[in-house]
Amino acid sequence: MKNRIRAAAVVLLAASIAAPAFAQSAGAATYKAKCAMCHGPDGTAATPVGRMMKVPSFTSPAAKAASEASLIAITKNGKGRMPAYNGKLTDAQIKEVVSFIRTLQK
Repeated sequence: MKNRIRAAAVVLLAASIAAPAFAQSAGAATYKAKCAMCHGPDGTAATPVGRMMKVPSFTSPAAKAASEASLIAITKNGKGRMPAYNGKLTDAQIKEVVSFIRTLQK
């Protein structure tokens, strides 16, 4: 009985350690729902809509050099054909998306 409890505890511990690796962050989920259609799942804008609208890649040197404040402002206020997300996303969601975009740039 003790061995079964110990084995179950080990399995639960291993699952709790591995779960964050598989869990999708809030920023990733919002990006997938709101941004990926144009910017692509990898941020390269290699989607039909991205190519048609000439969406810049997040992996470009200019996008990598953009400040967090700049990316937040663009997301909130829109730019060019990109719609504004102010009022559609919370400030926290916008910051989470920008943080997720930074992971695509690595």
